[in-house]
Amino acid sequence: MDNVKDLLVILIGSSLVSNVVLSQFLGLCPFLGVSRKVKTAAGMGGAVIFVITLASFVAGLINQFVLIRFEVRYLDTIVFILVIAALVQFVEMFLRKVMPSLYEALGVYLPLITTNCAVLGVAINNEQAEYGILTGTVNGFATAVGFTVSIVILAGIREKIEYNDVPKSFQGMPIVLLTAGLMAIAFVGFSGLL
Repeated sequence: MDNVKDLLVILIGSSLVSNVVLSQFLGLCPFLGVSRKVKTAAGMGGAVIFVITLASFVAGLINQFVLIRFEVRYLDTIVFILVIAALVQFVEMFLRKVMPSLYEALGVYLPLITTNCAVLGVAINNEQAEYGILTGTVNGFATAVGFTVSIVILAGIREKIEYNDVPKSFQGMPIVLLTAGLMAIAFVGFSGLL
C-alpha cells in the first residue's frame, strides 16, 4: 500500500476529508483553547505536527517490531501513551530552550498534547488499519496538518469576531462552538474529493 497514489489519497483524506477535529471530534480541547490568536494556534499546530508525525513513526516501529513480533498487541494503548508522553516532554524542553515566547504562549496546552486524544487516536487508527510504518507516518502527518489547518482557520475567524458586534448571549464560547460547527459543515464539502 506504500505506492504514491495511495499515499496521496491518505494525505488528502486524513487532512481534509476525515479531519481529526471537524469530523472525528478528537483534539477538541486544544482546538478550542488555543485558537484565540493565529500565532499561538500556528505554534500549537507545529508542535502537534511534530508530535503526531514522530509518534506515528515510533508507534509504527514499536508495533511492528515489538508488539506483533512478541504477540503482545494488547499492550498497544499503554505503549502508545508512553511514547506520546516522552515525545511531548521532548517538544516542551525544545520549545522552552529555543522559543520561550511560544512556550509561554502555549502555556498549559503544551502538556495537554500528551493527553490530546487526537495523538493517541492516530496511533490506534494506524494500527487498526494495519498501516505499515511509512503509510502510518504519512497518515499521522496528514492528520496533524488537518488539525493545524482547522485550528489556524478557527483562530483567524476568532480574531475577526473580536471586532464584530456579537449578541451578548453568543459572546465567548457559544460563538466559538457555532463557528466550529459551521466549519465542520464546510469540511463535509471535501468528502467529494475522494
